[in-house]
Amino acid sequence: MIKKAKKVKDIIEEDPLLKEISDDVKNDQMKVLWDKYGLYIIIFVAVALTAAVSFETFKNWANKRNQEISNAYAVALSLQSQGKLDESLKLFQNLAGRSGLYADIAKLQIANIYFEQNKPQEAVKMLEQLVESAESSQMQEIAALKLAAYKIDTNAPAEEVQEILQPLTLEENGGSYNVARELLAMLAIRDGDLETAKKEYEQIVASASSSDELKSRAQDMITIIDDQNK
Repeated sequence: MIKKAKKVKDIIEEDPLLKEISDDVKNDQMKVLWDKYGLYIIIFVAVALTAAVSFETFKNWANKRNQEISNAYAVALSLQSQGKLDESLKLFQNLAGRSGLYADIAKLQIANIYFEQNKPQEAVKMLEQLVESAESSQMQEIAALKLAAYKIDTNAPAEEVQEILQPLTLEENGGSYNVARELLAMLAIRDGDLETAKKEYEQIVASASSSDELKSRAQDMITIIDDQNK
């Protein structure tokens, strides 16, 4: 059957008249198809091209925007390290008005600047905002740890500090689990509760996710507490 079809095709190709008739038939068929589907083909191609162009345009814009944000953050950080806090603060506040991870990092740096400017209330407010609404859970944890450390250092009520840190100790594999426990131990030492502090340090030593450095530090503290209790 295939050979027969091929033979017919060869005959048509060799005969000029038959070839012309065949081409006319094909053109008529194409015209019918075009009349029926031409508009849809145009729309499909237009949409496909628009989507492709839009994606490339968006990608280029996003890359450029990310680079600009990165550069702005680097400048703000450099100004902060030079002690030019007001100039640095303005840049970080601009970045904080955007969205995404850089906005959260900028807010954390704003809190740091407020602390350097001896504006603890503003700093605490910024950290509390990050704990509540940072887009990144990691940034929420970092802000919580910094806020808890500040409250311990300023003799805030133990209940306030525990409320911040306890959620970080629910999962042992969490990135902030052992640091939160260490802060809870420091809180207990601050308040003279060495037994609770020792228990916190023992959990750090027993934790599989604890670093060797942190385990060593916790073990040293356990030894010191035991010496105190003798």
